[in-house]
Amino acid sequence: MGFEVFVSRRVVTPQGIRPGAVLVEGERIADVLPVGEIPLAAKREDLGDAVLLPGLVDSHVHINEPGRTEWEGFRTATRAAAAGGYTMLVDMPLNCVPATTNLAALEAKRQAAQGQCRVDWAAWGGVVHDNPEEIEVLAQAGVLGFKCFLVHPGIEEFSMVSEGDLRRALPRLARTGLPLLVHAELPGPIDRATESLRDHDWARYETHLQSRPDEAELAAIRLLLSLCREYRFRLHIVHLATGLALEMLGSARAEGLAVTVETCPHYLHF
Repeated sequence: MGFEVFVSRRVVTPQGIRPGAVLVEGERIADVLPVGEIPLAAKREDLGDAVLLPGLVDSHVHINEPGRTEWEGFRTATRAAAAGGYTMLVDMPLNCVPATTNLAALEAKRQAAQGQCRVDWAAWGGVVHDNPEEIEVLAQAGVLGFKCFLVHPGIEEFSMVSEGDLRRALPRLARTGLPLLVHAELPGPIDRATESLRDHDWARYETHLQSRPDEAELAAIRLLLSLCREYRFRLHIVHLATGLALEMLGSARAEGLAVTVETCPHYLHF
């Protein structure tokens, strides 16, 4: 198989932006070279001043097809990704109908994607209250990991999970070696806060903030870390909203637990 070389005066590298040549073999970047070291036999394409950088990966995307394509489908999601420099999307398992909680639903999603995608995509599987036997099947079928909610997710097709549900699922999940991504809030603190705000103005952002107290997230993370110590699975906390959790998450990582965490850019901005 021959090499292709893409040349630009603005190649983005770990050392900064500089002239260079990206050497590609098949679908793999083989090397980044100075322009003077391009192999003579390589097929060359000169991109001039166009910025040449690695494709970005967005691992938290909701492509709601099939079922809710009017919200966002493969055609619009992957076109937007390509326009923004993303070459890989990883799709969350909820909002599509059926939700990606079993093999048939995963195959329906793959079928819906046929002929529509401008970039690569992969799927997260879902962990819900009644599908522990599907976890290893989905793993074998190629999902990259699993997502669950400890609070109602806002749609009926994807159920939240309790501690008991997690205990039934986690031995199977740990055997796959894949991560569990968790929307980490417990409903109790949220329900109590919402009840106390019954007479407040729900058009005000401050009311919404008070309805999602830090303790809902902190209690959920304490539970998850305890389960992580017991079952030794890979845990990822999605869209962390409270900085009060950082100390316990840092301590968990220091003791050797496989814990990662993400927040959202708008949380940092505001």
